[in-house]
Amino acid sequence: MGRARVSPSLHRAIPLLSTVALLSALTACGDGGDSTGAVKTSAGPSSRTTAPATTGTASPTTQPDSTEPSSVDTTGPATQTGGSGGRCHTSELRASIGRPSPGAGQRNFPIVLTNTGDRTCGVRGYPGAAFVDGSGNQLGPDPKRSPDSPTTVTLTPGRSAWAGLTFASPEISGARTARPAALLVTPPDERDPLKVAWTAGEVPVAGNESSVFLTVVQPGTGG
Repeated sequence: MGRARVSPSLHRAIPLLSTVALLSALTACGDGGDSTGAVKTSAGPSSRTTAPATTGTASPTTQPDSTEPSSVDTTGPATQTGGSGGRCHTSELRASIGRPSPGAGQRNFPIVLTNTGDRTCGVRGYPGAAFVDGSGNQLGPDPKRSPDSPTTVTLTPGRSAWAGLTFASPEISGARTARPAALLVTPPDERDPLKVAWTAGEVPVAGNESSVFLTVVQPGTGG
């Protein structure tokens, strides 16, 4: 059998097709394609969701300690005063322990504050109180506050106000006890305490029913 004849037009088409195929291959390589001719896509946006760190000074996450002393009355304005003389200051007062008042399984003592100054002043709210040993070390936790409504007690010179200090009798409660040398009494809204000798025996300092409670100041001596 003789060789088949190829038409002149087909001879011209073959080089053209080869050129197109070569250009397509070069284009695929230039666009990041692989050997199959598939084009590689670039990476998308980062998945990081946090903003870059700033160089400014960060705001503090905590505020300065604003804890008030235990004697400060937080149930009413600290600036409320009695009479025209303003608040009574520690230096104008004398503290004493009044006559105890027995109760059903309780021991109750009035803490008396007397105005020894020459001006009228006022006290309001809770005093601070802490039992201490002979070296001045506190015995037991701070007393708790009974839920009372404070009022301003106006003290003319020589007049007194009192707050109740009470705790369960250790003989009944079984609490661990200690014998204080003194009771430190801080007048309401003041920071400096008054030292009163404690002669009433042992007080609860730990264990069951060892909490000591304080009431707000009231007029008089509690007797």
